[in-house]
Amino acid sequence: MRLPIYLDYAATTPVDPRVAALLGRHLTRDGVFGNPSSTTHIFGRQAAQAIETARNQAAALINANPQEIIWTSGATEANNLALIGAMRAQARRGQHLLTSKTEHKAVLDVCRWLERNGCTVTYLDPGPDGRIPLERVAAALRPDTVLVSLMCVNNETGVIHELAAIGALTRERGILLHTDAAQSAGKLPIDLQTLPIDLLSLSAHKMYGPKGIGALYVRQRPVRVRLEPLLYGGGQERGLRAGTLPAHQIAAMGEACRIAHSEMDAEQTRIRQLRDQLWQAFTRLDAVELNGHPQQNIAGILNVSFTGIAAEALLAAVPDIAISMGSACTSASYEPSHVLRAMGIDEIRARGAIRFSLGRFTTVEDINYTVHAVTAAVNRLRELSPLWEDHQRGVKTEVD
Repeated sequence: MRLPIYLDYAATTPVDPRVAALLGRHLTRDGVFGNPSSTTHIFGRQAAQAIETARNQAAALINANPQEIIWTSGATEANNLALIGAMRAQARRGQHLLTSKTEHKAVLDVCRWLERNGCTVTYLDPGPDGRIPLERVAAALRPDTVLVSLMCVNNETGVIHELAAIGALTRERGILLHTDAAQSAGKLPIDLQTLPIDLLSLSAHKMYGPKGIGALYVRQRPVRVRLEPLLYGGGQERGLRAGTLPAHQIAAMGEACRIAHSEMDAEQTRIRQLRDQLWQAFTRLDAVELNGHPQQNIAGILNVSFTGIAAEALLAAVPDIAISMGSACTSASYEPSHVLRAMGIDEIRARGAIRFSLGRFTTVEDINYTVHAVTAAVNRLRELSPLWEDHQRGVKTEVD
């Protein structure tokens, strides 16, 4: 019996065995289990050293100063700390924040909270390809704009945004730039010595590390970014994030960053080849549409709509393949993707969108099986679909 195929790497990645082995060594009595704040004995000092090693590894992945890495419980907390922390710290300067309608809910929901608490937020529309035009960013900036928050890679479409150009614009005007890099770190080169990004969120479980650990990069040079903390307590992480540091998770995230840094180029080349193979096979079906930019995209994400078929029906037809309708955080909702709707994609096409996301352990055999199974399911479902019949007759289907 064939094991289920996992093509939902954008939702989460399995922990790399090398990372899992190191994680285990930081849990038990014969390992590095101490409280890193207990520096009066060797157990605490060993844990503290493991954390600093991981801090160096995370910094190396994005070419940052290790002291600019603040540990969090994940990218969601990092996003909260970046947005709320910056808006609170810069309140005297202004209360305007700029973001896009295609951001992850971990940014959009924070923006809604900030609006309820005195801030003004501008939500930018993307172009039809999912990218945010630079001129729209420039036109939306105001004298009281404190922060721009735009993700590096969209988690549903894989579209890559022009952060270098956007960062040059914000840097020129003295405005902070935050990016949620959960989907790009370890997959795209990020050099914070050259990229004018001030705050950057990381997540371990998107790059083969454990869930429950992440980090926020907070720039110190040429200008130190000031944040107000969300949590108060023991003064850990330069007073920006209180709480006993989980040495086991942090060490594991560091190892995940180290592996990603050393293997990124070869790994992404291989994944790109598999993604292209998948897309080329789907184009042999009639009326299959790519959602996103055809070139400016990350290797591991492919978002497509199969005309005449609802996504739920296709997922049910291939139960041995783990694919999704979009973000894992909204998978319980049957509403069409807010990302695709913001791109101007009609509701029927948006409801038919499927995200295939590939990763480190995806094989050629996985892709071959997926091509065969999905092609057969699409053809079978279209035979039963009134929407497909309308499409063949050239009838425009209206949504109630």
